[in-house]
Amino acid sequence: MNHSPNHSLRTEFLGQSLPSPLVLPSGILGMSHGSLRYALEKGYGLVTTKSLSLSPREGHEGPVVARFAGGVLNSLGLCNPGIDEGLREVARFVEATGAPVLVSLFAVNRPDFVELARRACDGAGSFIELNLSCPNVMDEFGVPLAASRDLVADIVEGVKKVCRLPVVAKLSPNALDLPSIALAAQEAGADGVTLINTLGPGLLIDTTARKPVLHPRFGGISGPAILPLALKIVHECSGVLKVPVIGMGGVSTGDDAVQMLMAGASLVGVGTAVWLSGIGVVDEINLGIREYLEREGIPSVAGIPKLETGHER
Repeated sequence: MNHSPNHSLRTEFLGQSLPSPLVLPSGILGMSHGSLRYALEKGYGLVTTKSLSLSPREGHEGPVVARFAGGVLNSLGLCNPGIDEGLREVARFVEATGAPVLVSLFAVNRPDFVELARRACDGAGSFIELNLSCPNVMDEFGVPLAASRDLVADIVEGVKKVCRLPVVAKLSPNALDLPSIALAAQEAGADGVTLINTLGPGLLIDTTARKPVLHPRFGGISGPAILPLALKIVHECSGVLKVPVIGMGGVSTGDDAVQMLMAGASLVGVGTAVWLSGIGVVDEINLGIREYLEREGIPSVAGIPKLETGHER
């Protein structure tokens, strides 16, 4: 039975009205307009493209995904068809559905991010997401771009100069003081932030073969095990931000999604749960949110009370 989102799930985000607060994160399903449309039909309120780079990327040699008791380890390698082909698929999706789409962009320096944004803002997308969670190749230690307030601010500022669309900064949880980095993104002009990307990298070992399970050796950690940390980071950052937060990390049930909204998120990403349980989990989470609203007598998602900030900072 398909429980399509109803009025109580309708959510406003950066000037767009969405049928559900649930977001398809980047990289979970394919990049084709058909796969994005499929996600929309299955209950997502907003879909995100794969992270698009200036040139196509094949990604890493497999195996690149492995399950463990608490979730999933993956190292897909940001495979994507490149910005030009990606934007063609976005245009086909928008033509077919009229729905908004979050265009994710991936680069390792400001000039490339600016060029990607310039092209994306000429396309059919509704929002731009800057994937700042990847390593900075200009740094010999491979520190994520999102670990540096200065780099985050510099890239966001550069993109905002050329981009008419709202810009969302996707930040890495692997940083010492995420609230200050999120603030730097906001002060540089970001219209929203996405928290969190995968944790790690981590390692799983095949004890029979005596080698790493993943061919690239290490991978990002996602799934139910990271929910408590994701909630904490979203709570801390939303407490100091004025811009909206797309919260994600380990959300698998309606109650998880309500917790994320209470933590301060405006929208909730559901990614690894689809890998673990199938696309039907999106409908189940929508239903769980709706049942919570009805049980608590809350008329809409916007009415879900936020957790008090407290004295963490």
